[in-house]
Amino acid sequence: MSTTAYVEAQMLIRKPVEEVFEAFINPEVTTNFWFTKSTGKLEEGKIITWEWEMYGAKSDVKVNQIIPNQLIKTEWGEPSTQVDYEFKEMERGTLVVIKSYGFTQTGDDLAKIINDNTGGFTTVLDGCKAYLEHRIKLNLIEDKFPSK
Repeated sequence: MSTTAYVEAQMLIRKPVEEVFEAFINPEVTTNFWFTKSTGKLEEGKIITWEWEMYGAKSDVKVNQIIPNQLIKTEWGEPSTQVDYEFKEMERGTLVVIKSYGFTQTGDDLAKIINDNTGGFTTVLDGCKAYLEHRIKLNLIEDKFPSK
């Protein structure tokens, strides 16, 4: 049973919508601010595996829908949730909104997953902004939970 709870994180990235959209579907770009490995570019109907080598973690990402320069709808995680990436062209750049929903947890477990998703997707957007606008790799994901 899924809840109506959801997570939403957003960020204005001062680059054209085509460049920002490409950053989320093309692992050659995405690996500069999010995961470390991918089995390929996001394509509608495909299942791609993302890997975070520093944590020994990976996730299969099912790509449900892609509308170029507007929307990427995916399903991933354990247990899986829906994650949508929306792109809106604005005067000063591109607004990226990440929405995560379809949580099955309840109570304290739901509060924890909402907190983790909010922080995680905010970190992704911060890293993406720094990389696309200034070509700076902040290593935010790698440094979030350092082992040593």
